[in-house]
Amino acid sequence: MSRTVVITGASSGVGLYTAKALADKGWHVVMACRNLEKAECEAQRVKMAKGSYTILHIDLGSLQSVRNFVNDFRALNRPLDALLCNAAIYEPLIKEPKRSPEGYELTMTTNHLGHFLLSNIMLEDLKRNPAEDKRLVILGTVTHNPDELGGKIPPRPDLGNLEGFADGFKGDITMADGKAFEPVKAYKDSKVCNVLTMRELHQRYHESTGITFSSLYPGCVATTALFRNHYPLFQKIFPIFQRYITGGFVSEELAGERVAAVIADPEYKQSGVYFSWGNRQKKGRKSFAQTVSPQARDDEKAKLVWDYSYKLVGLS
Repeated sequence: MSRTVVITGASSGVGLYTAKALADKGWHVVMACRNLEKAECEAQRVKMAKGSYTILHIDLGSLQSVRNFVNDFRALNRPLDALLCNAAIYEPLIKEPKRSPEGYELTMTTNHLGHFLLSNIMLEDLKRNPAEDKRLVILGTVTHNPDELGGKIPPRPDLGNLEGFADGFKGDITMADGKAFEPVKAYKDSKVCNVLTMRELHQRYHESTGITFSSLYPGCVATTALFRNHYPLFQKIFPIFQRYITGGFVSEELAGERVAAVIADPEYKQSGVYFSWGNRQKKGRKSFAQTVSPQARDDEKAKLVWDYSYKLVGLS
């Protein structure tokens, strides 16, 4: 049986092209998506071979949907070799926070809490697989780090003292730091939590399970559907800016190939590492292990985010 990977958000952008790259390598890809019809159309458009993929429904903004997905995956009776937590929402123009069915702020739920729950449940599937090389990869972003250009642009990510986690992201407190809702910061904060989750998974489980836990920033994918909720003018100008001014532009195809390498290639079997291709792209650019933001390397904060999240998603 071919190796199996679950990819969230595989119907577009980096997730789709990662699915394509891994299918071309002989993997079986479980495309975990909200829109099944769109996923099928896109898989056909990029010429993924029939039989190389299975499409299952998931909505990371609903914790019950995450649990339903796991049940559907287990019904396939396929051993799990890798999980890629890729899906994310970014809604920079909304004025009021949206809510998950559980009542939590939706950006943090979709980008962090949904993946946190999925990772913890599917950790058991990875453990059950007797294969030696098993990986759990969480997609990162340069905007999580205020030491990098993308993170310097206001608003900066800041989890504060985790007031939002303590309050459960309900009522008037919707941000991680307990301050007024700011949609761009909500996205950046959620990505800090993604890196903290990866590092805490590594600390808790790598030595005992041998599973490789890592994260990565494949470069600026300025054409991704992540920006579909931004101003139309921004969607037109941003790729040009990244291509010709910053030099950070990376195509969806190249980003997908990079993510696929982190999932499958022997050189990336390094746990607890945040891989990056940097902010400026040059021909033949190689990856490197990058230091994450001060917040994302805060071991105490990682433990607190883990404990709060564990409770919020109903694991305790």
